Amino acid sequence: MDKLRALQYFVIAAEEGSLSGAARRLEVSVPAVAKLVTALERSVGTVLFERTARGLSLTSDGQRYVEACAPVLEQLEAADATIRAEAGRPRGTVVIGAPAFLMQHQILPALPAFHARYPDILVDHRVVNRPGDPWSDRVDVFLLMGWPQAPGLVHRRVVETRLVTCAAPAYWAAHGLPKEPDDMAKYTCFPFRNPEGTTVDVWHYVRGGERRTVTVRGWLVSDHRDVGLHAVLDGQGVGRFTDLTVREHLRAGQLVQALADWEMLDAPPINLMYRPAHRRNARVRPFLDFITEHFRRQELAREGGAALAPAARPRWYGRNLSRASADRPPRGGR
Repeated sequence: MDKLRALQYFVIAAEEGSLSGAARRLEVSVPAVAKLVTALERSVGTVLFERTARGLSLTSDGQRYVEACAPVLEQLEAADATIRAEAGRPRGTVVIGAPAFLMQHQILPALPAFHARYPDILVDHRVVNRPGDPWSDRVDVFLLMGWPQAPGLVHRRVVETRLVTCAAPAYWAAHGLPKEPDDMAKYTCFPFRNPEGTTVDVWHYVRGGERRTVTVRGWLVSDHRDVGLHAVLDGQGVGRFTDLTVREHLRAGQLVQALADWEMLDAPPINLMYRPAHRRNARVRPFLDFITEHFRRQELAREGGAALAPAARPRWYGRNLSRASADRPPRGGR
């Protein structure tokens, strides 16, 4: 005899007051219920039900027995429900590969909300700037800026960025604001060296049909974006940064944008990349959906709320140049 099932049938028969009612509720046959209830009575050595033409009624022994068994069955049902819920809740480790500055300024502020929603997922961040970097083989989800190439990975641009020319208020106060892009050649600027090793010392501006290209110079170059940012915040010169990573500095007045009526070209998009099978992975899929929604909100929160047009890949990108200014476009090109 299946004792647990017999107890379940017995308690439900008592609640329904008939074998047929228990059978309907359990979606089994009446003989199946009768067989297990009779086997249970034999097992405990007493009659649990009085059987009449009007149905079942508990004997005094049956009443005591059902009062003892019902709480046990309720506890078992609650335990089953807990285990089912736990089994369906995403858990495990998700390894995120992203540049340090992107993690600090965009992803980290969003993670408490992700943790609150998925408390059993551990987020393991690795500093990765491109798919071939160390640790890349252990990464579940890449969040990279620019135009990375990674055959075999699903590749989605989650948000376009806008580049802003900015400096600390004290620097502009001491040196004056530029009136047009060509003036940038007169300032101390801090160009960034990208993950491919190219120092991006050429800044392109466009306004309407007019384009300007400026080669900038300064006394500091770094492949860590925050090195240049700290120098700019300290009033040492001018930087070029993506709007999503300096938004709070601009709002707080720590940085002031210049040449706001000009658009800077070559703004690097933010890319979400992952292996195709991970879209169905119970621990990875929640992060993919969460971070996609996060950047959608970031785009809506941008001044004006309009989505930006996709940025074209710069000519110098991926050409193993030490400096972007070493690129010589063909005659008539920019």
